[in-house]
Amino acid sequence: MQPIPHLDRQNSDRFFLMAGPCAIEGRDMALAIADKIVTLTGKLGIPYIFKGSFKKANRTSGTSFTGIGDEKALRILREVSDTFGIPTVTDIHESKDAALAAEYVDMLQIPAFLCRQTDLLIAAAETGKAVNVKKGQFLSAGSMKFAIEKIRSVAPDATVALTERGNMFGYGDLVVDYRNLPEMQSLGVPVVMDCTHSLQQPNQAGGVTGGNPKLISTIARAAVAVGADGLFIETHPNPAKAKSDGANMLPLDQLEALLVQLVRIREAI
Repeated sequence: MQPIPHLDRQNSDRFFLMAGPCAIEGRDMALAIADKIVTLTGKLGIPYIFKGSFKKANRTSGTSFTGIGDEKALRILREVSDTFGIPTVTDIHESKDAALAAEYVDMLQIPAFLCRQTDLLIAAAETGKAVNVKKGQFLSAGSMKFAIEKIRSVAPDATVALTERGNMFGYGDLVVDYRNLPEMQSLGVPVVMDCTHSLQQPNQAGGVTGGNPKLISTIARAAVAVGADGLFIETHPNPAKAKSDGANMLPLDQLEALLVQLVRIREAI
């Protein structure tokens, strides 16, 4: 398992990156994406955490892809970590997932719509792993202090990060309020901007979540300018063929140009 020094807010001269595919679709795909991003982030001096969901429980349609098998996907995440010497993060959706996933990854992520689930937060904290909690689409930034309190009620020294991913705007869109970033930073934890899920268009009649990926760079540039500690970007070699959330992912071949631009923005401020 890998340490995650990236989450120390004292080292804020560089943002860190949490990036990878929405879901683990297979070994070769995961390793290829990790290899590419490790090369890019190494060249640019960006601390990197590989992200991949070992299963997708939050699907719009009951026929949507949910995963290749829990332990199979988790073993791939561990191989990514061992191969490249980088930390990894994956989502958990049920309390029983926490101990299982913690055997393979370095950070557990709480999905936005589950951020108020006390048992889930406590189960994640009890593993001793770092915990990234996505802010609910229905919550204010200030209310996320309760998620931190729940985690630290059982693990006072737990490493916690919060992630902004927009708030619901009507029935099928999201809007990002950048005031949320400094407000959550005032809680004493690193704050990540989810540059892809904040552009989701959920609740589509066709049963597949839509998105607006052409604005990923806009969301990312603004977040870096505001002072986000980290960025969360889902990326795939061919988003059109991705098995989950393809409508929101950044094509992998566009990541380098974006990161170069973001580093320049951070250096300028």
